[in-house]
Amino acid sequence: MNDVSDEPRGELTTRTLAMPGDANPSGDIFGGWVLSQMDIAGGIAAGTRAQGRVATVAIDAMAFIRPVNVGDVLCVYSHIDKTGRTSMSIHIEAWVLRGRMGERVKVTEGTFTFVSIDKNGDPQALP
Repeated sequence: MNDVSDEPRGELTTRTLAMPGDANPSGDIFGGWVLSQMDIAGGIAAGTRAQGRVATVAIDAMAFIRPVNVGDVLCVYSHIDKTGRTSMSIHIEAWVLRGRMGERVKVTEGTFTFVSIDKNGDPQALP
């Protein structure tokens, strides 16, 4: 993982505003909230590639680089690194716009694995 890049890797998948209800008593946004937003973005990218339902099966190599503040716009980027028969590995980066429109800063990144599933929840081949 590389936290020194100044440009996001991948395609912008989601954007959301970090709100006071997502913060801990110190005013920092909970890491679990950020992780959830990344999982949502990864699910969107994976579902598009699978042309259907997907499930998260692993989260590897998470790196929390900087905190997210209340009022930051969290922008999540995704890039499919590799695909297998039923699964795919997606690199996900979360960046913020400080104070909604300010400096763009990378806050976390990780690799998520999703599997394509059928209506019964069983793995199915990617199209």
